[in-house]
Amino acid sequence: MTTYEELRESKIAKLKQLREKGVDPFPYQYIRTHLSREIQEKFSSLQNGEESNVKAKVCGKVMSIRGFGKLAFIDLNDDAGKIQVQLKQGISSEKTFELFPLLDAGDYAAAEGKIIRTQRGELSVLAENIILLSKSIAPMPDKWHGVTDVESRYRQRYLDLIINPDVKKVFVNRAKIIQATRTVLDRQGFVEVEIPTLQPLYGGANARPFTSHSNALDQEMYLSVSPELYLKRLTMGNMEKVYTICKNFRNEDIDKTHNPEFTTMESYWAYADYTDIMELTEEIFREACIAVHGTEQFVYQGKEFDLSQKWERLPMKKAIKKYGDVNVDDLTDQQMLDIIAKKGKKMENPKLRGLIINELFEAVAEEHLIQPTHLMDHPYETVPLCKEHRVEKGLIERFESFINGWEMCNAYSELNDAQKQRELLEKQAKEGRAKGEEMPVDEDFLRAMEYGMPPTGGLGIGMDRMCMLLLDQPTIRDVLLFPQMRNLK
Repeated sequence: MTTYEELRESKIAKLKQLREKGVDPFPYQYIRTHLSREIQEKFSSLQNGEESNVKAKVCGKVMSIRGFGKLAFIDLNDDAGKIQVQLKQGISSEKTFELFPLLDAGDYAAAEGKIIRTQRGELSVLAENIILLSKSIAPMPDKWHGVTDVESRYRQRYLDLIINPDVKKVFVNRAKIIQATRTVLDRQGFVEVEIPTLQPLYGGANARPFTSHSNALDQEMYLSVSPELYLKRLTMGNMEKVYTICKNFRNEDIDKTHNPEFTTMESYWAYADYTDIMELTEEIFREACIAVHGTEQFVYQGKEFDLSQKWERLPMKKAIKKYGDVNVDDLTDQQMLDIIAKKGKKMENPKLRGLIINELFEAVAEEHLIQPTHLMDHPYETVPLCKEHRVEKGLIERFESFINGWEMCNAYSELNDAQKQRELLEKQAKEGRAKGEEMPVDEDFLRAMEYGMPPTGGLGIGMDRMCMLLLDQPTIRDVLLFPQMRNLK
């Protein structure tokens, strides 16, 4: 069996021959006239064996080569799909037949000639000329080990995209989901803004940061864990509807639905509350679904979902009662911790009752929230940036939306009382929240609040998880072009 190195040496030898023949193996430009999709659409009526009067210039990556003496075929893949190129003695130039033996799968090439349908029914370009656009020197994967190994696919995404056409479709559709999200927000008058990725303090989420150092400023810096505090500053600056789609960085777990670097959409809407944000959330998901499926229905791993329906609105305590068959108001902290332990979980820092209730929900109810659900009215202690519930003491006006048992987004009626905000952030810093870590207090954010902040509804959506769901992908790595990977030793 021919080895990888032998195949590579063969391609390098062909490159040398091309140069000796005076062929430029790396020209600067090629102007094509047709994409493969255009040919399929515009010439579908051609009958077997029929030629059109239209000449086309096509180009793409050589995927396969088949030669039969006076007749040869090349499959080219462009951005729109595949087009077959036919070489035929008497039609194709002598120079083209001389070039043909020096072509390999993996090269980039162009073909110029009439559009025909072969006797076997394949729309093709009957090439008068073949032009080499780029000579590859690495053998295509299917010639040595394929790109079936999952780790190899993630590490060498460029090969994955070449060999597995469905992978490219995932990322084209990911772009459509993000664009649909922008369309909904833009339509409603939101302004897209940018926030710093490198920040002097981290905040807006209970997460471990990545740290760096600015040589110019001679100070520690942090990669953004959340855009929240910067976006809220803008509402305080009288920008009433703002959003960003940006990268967040959290120095934490890697698993099926988590990556240390991930994309989020976060928006703030002045004079709105969390009930308004529920409506906005549903509209974003509906439009994103339509963008990739043409309908409000989709399937994830065999489960059917319908986003045309109103989402259930379920308070956290009722969710625990419904799925855990317990009333948290009748339980002590220790009784809840015992139930959590029976589910195989253990809290790192079980000091605050509200956080224990939240952990209990995750233990007994979260996995059951399959159909779209807004989980509402969380315990007061879970976040320090949210308004207290206007009716029920001990709760806040927060919701997390769940589909397939996954948290898809997080939203609040935002706290806008500057004195109360200082009290809660200082308390958070002292207690370290559930992870038992020290949390910084952003004095500039608190100073900004003192100038006044309107009533505001805030929303954060994890775009990667949203793409997983709508594109039926089993892990977050399948919707990230370049996921985080451990270095090979």
